Amino acid sequence: MSQDLPLDGIRVIDYSHYLAGPHMSRCLAAMGAEVIKVERPKAGDAGRASPTMVGGQSGYFLQQNMGKQGLCVNLKDPRGLELMHRLTDSADVFVENYRPGALNKLGLGYEELSRRNPKLVYCSVSAYGHTGPDAARAGFGLIAEAKSGAMSIIGSPGEPPPLFRMPIADMYAGMHGVSAICAALLGRVKSQRGQHIDIALYDCMISMHDFATQSYLMSGGKELPVQTGHDLPQSTVYGSFPARDGYLVIAAQVDENWKRFAVLIGGADYAADTRFHNQAGRNEHRVEILAKVQAWTMAQAGVKACCAALDAAGVPAAPVARIDEVLADPQTLARGMVVEQEHPLLGTIRMPNLPFRFSDCDTSPRSPAPLLGQHNRQVAASLGYADSDIAAMESAGVLYADPDVKKLGH
Repeated sequence: MSQDLPLDGIRVIDYSHYLAGPHMSRCLAAMGAEVIKVERPKAGDAGRASPTMVGGQSGYFLQQNMGKQGLCVNLKDPRGLELMHRLTDSADVFVENYRPGALNKLGLGYEELSRRNPKLVYCSVSAYGHTGPDAARAGFGLIAEAKSGAMSIIGSPGEPPPLFRMPIADMYAGMHGVSAICAALLGRVKSQRGQHIDIALYDCMISMHDFATQSYLMSGGKELPVQTGHDLPQSTVYGSFPARDGYLVIAAQVDENWKRFAVLIGGADYAADTRFHNQAGRNEHRVEILAKVQAWTMAQAGVKACCAALDAAGVPAAPVARIDEVLADPQTLARGMVVEQEHPLLGTIRMPNLPFRFSDCDTSPRSPAPLLGQHNRQVAASLGYADSDIAAMESAGVLYADPDVKKLGH
């Protein structure tokens, strides 16, 4: 297997915080880009203080910033801004996720940086994007998930919508940013110019809708999707069901899967009932069918027995697994979705991996997330700063590093 990664030779400046931006640049790092994470003295990225905390280190930060170099610089000092400008002049990509217009005041807006470096691909992530009546409003993933209508169709009727408990908006925005950046880099080959990419959490959540927007638009506004609880009324049988010791999901909404499933839960006579031989019929008799399914799942020994019987019958199903079960699952391990890293302070740590699998290269993380300011000297030296200049900026606080960095000899 070749070790040449797709984005080898691409320099990315990550001036983002928390999740969407850091996840985006983490993905770019995995694909070979040199990613330099720029933070402010002395707290750095606010994500460094997010749980889970172990030994003063945030698992949240460690997960989203592996594979990057760390630079901590005071941009309010002219020397710090000059260093940052030299850095962006040398870069291919700049990633930020501040409120629209905020970086203009720092001299790091798109117009300024693209004037200095016309080939720069500048990717912004914000709650609502850089245009429209809500552009100036602050927001987080939760806000986009609610305002986009996504939360209105999850949960049980009459109950408050549950939280997703996964950062859907942020992660989806980050992945869209990766796609757009790679496309812009490819387009730059012909145009010799970069461009500004404007990603909004809100837009990403709206784009994720499938049946909800289709139902409303294609019915002329007559069908308004609402909470349905534990299954999809338009796709019987497709949902979650209780067993004696937990829950499982069953996907028998396709005609051929239904026929196999019907034989399993009711025998040949039940499978021969023509009322259920197409999706429209199953949807019409949904309540009757769901009662039959639940009676069958509760009659088995447990989730494992249900899934074994469904697997044998060729019906797609899975347990509703706990996280400890997921992390020990042979499939998870076979796919390398948990990676071990050696952290300079914590020793061996285990982190979730990214899902990229290339035939000719290995995208495993090459380093853990940096300590605050861990690579100040290396980054400054790469921009032509002499050792004396770097030492002077350190003494003046223009460059800042966590005290542990010095202990490690960086």
